[in-house]
Amino acid sequence: MNYRYSDYSVEQLRQEVGKLKEQLQKAEQLGNVSEAAIYERKMQVALAYTLSPADFKPGETYPLRMDPGHRFKIDHLEGVFAWGYRINLLDDVYEKLEAVPISLLGNQ
Repeated sequence: MNYRYSDYSVEQLRQEVGKLKEQLQKAEQLGNVSEAAIYERKMQVALAYTLSPADFKPGETYPLRMDPGHRFKIDHLEGVFAWGYRINLLDDVYEKLEAVPISLLGNQ
């Protein structure tokens, strides 16, 4: 039976992150780049459910953990996903609205 991450307890989420990390490492060792990317993204979504969306404010800009060359300005939040725009090192704002798990956002 499949469960949603929103139904998991914090302990179950941590266990799931551990399993995903193992699968990620195996995929990397076997050279399966796309499979590794999938496990990385699943791991970030599971981690997002361990955080409080109330700690992230629309209109604020946060560094992106996996992309040091960009920051992310939050337009709005939907659950554990922040919707907004990337900003590069030259302060150019990308026009494309995108969603990222809040676990990818660093501290201000």
